[in-house]
Amino acid sequence: MLKIGLTGGIGSGKSTIARVFGLLGIPVYYADDAAKRLMQEDPGLRAAIIRHFGEEAYTNNQLNRAWLGAQVFGSAEKVKLLNSLVHPATIADAARWMSEQHSAYTLKEAALIFESGSEKELDYVIGVSAPEDIRIKRVMERDKTDADAIRKRMQNQMDEAEKMSRCDFVIVNDEQQLVIPQVLSLHRELLERAGQKNTHA
Repeated sequence: MLKIGLTGGIGSGKSTIARVFGLLGIPVYYADDAAKRLMQEDPGLRAAIIRHFGEEAYTNNQLNRAWLGAQVFGSAEKVKLLNSLVHPATIADAARWMSEQHSAYTLKEAALIFESGSEKELDYVIGVSAPEDIRIKRVMERDKTDADAIRKRMQNQMDEAEKMSRCDFVIVNDEQQLVIPQVLSLHRELLERAGQKNTHA
């Protein structure tokens, strides 16, 4: 079975692309959702967050998202620290989850595949690319926020061109090229590569 990463910058539409693969019967691991769950449920991760950020990180046994967000907001160091706690737990959880699947390939949808080093655990990485103006428009509509706030978030992410250059495949989601044919073509190629891997295994 092949382990495939799916990544892209904020507003690229990677979650939408992931859902299309899901409709084709491919199991998808959503890293952001998993990270939120693990921050709540993983005892080791909870202990590490409390140790570094304080008891206030959890209220009534629930992750205090607003408080923790306020602690890391605007501090690259604190964001880095939190990621250094959450990423290893999520990578381990994704590896366990992928090993339990029974399909030709599985997808891990995550914004920070290269930043977290999780590409080392994957066979291939698919990038979802979209022009910055379209990405900003999408996020403004989705999050009801302004363009400056989105640009600040983009500055904290890896440069788009750099990210796409590291990917093995790129799906262009620019509202000009149709996405479904690109996904179907890639799906066929990944099934073929998975078959070749099984033959050589």
